[in-house]
Amino acid sequence: MMEVLGITEKEQAAIMIDIYTDLQRIQKAEDKDKELSNQLRKAKAKLEALGIVTENLIIE
Repeated sequence: MMEVLGITEKEQAAIMIDIYTDLQRIQKAEDKDKELSNQLRKAKAKLEALGIVTENLIIE
């Protein structure tokens, strides 16, 4: 089984399913701004738990 950066194909698939369903949640949300904020908060927490400084990822 192929591994990229120590992540299996099944783990990659699970990550992509999460991303896809999160985007659908934003698209279907009654309050898109609130849902987007919630999704960003969740993603930021996951990145910071992995030691990634999110301030370096800000798009202006």
